Amino acid sequence: MLGIPSTYGVLAEAEAGAQIVQAAGLDAGSPFGLALAQGLTGIEQLPVQRQQQLVRTAARRYAITAPSRTPAAPATAPRRPAPGRSR
Repeated sequence: MLGIPSTYGVLAEAEAGAQIVQAAGLDAGSPFGLALAQGLTGIEQLPVQRQQQLVRTAARRYAITAPSRTPAAPATAPRRPAPGRSR
């Protein structure tokens, strides 16, 4: 979707997991560490409605803090007078 090779999907998954664990008010620690795994295991024990709420909260927080994907407008050079014309 973002042009990231599928082999890097594990990184996107780890970031998503960290965002969800943080939305639950827990420390996510390293993206591949024990704290994140324990946080996700704890969240897995919650009712489905609470899990869905945490995912929505994480998505909103991420959308607010993620850099904009809107490309900057290209810089344009100032216009020069046409050749042969003077004032």
